[in-house]
Amino acid sequence: MSAHRLQDLIIWKKSMVLVKEIYLLTEKLPSEEKFGLTPQIRRCAVSIPSNIAEGAGRNNMKEFNHFLGIASGSCYELGTQLILLIDLSFINDDDVTPLLNNLNEIQKMIYKFKINLTKG
Repeated sequence: MSAHRLQDLIIWKKSMVLVKEIYLLTEKLPSEEKFGLTPQIRRCAVSIPSNIAEGAGRNNMKEFNHFLGIASGSCYELGTQLILLIDLSFINDDDVTPLLNNLNEIQKMIYKFKINLTKG
């Protein structure tokens, strides 16, 4: 997988859209979270397409698979933080559920992509 084909990866595109959605959501957080959950949530979201990109730019599929694993871990971390926003009553469940659904779809895509890399 060469880096110039990165923008052809649907998984990368979907994760980039998720990052934008996360930034919009975190703008709604209380100002006291400016140095708390807000940057942590944004870093997790940015980590997903960033690790997909880094893996795509590596020299072999084993390295790509490794970075997909890191992206997957970031998905789980982000999901936990989004649920925490609901539990702390910072954000309405209706605002978070679509993001959790998108995140779940990305997680499934990463899992399937990892399997296909090991086959190929």
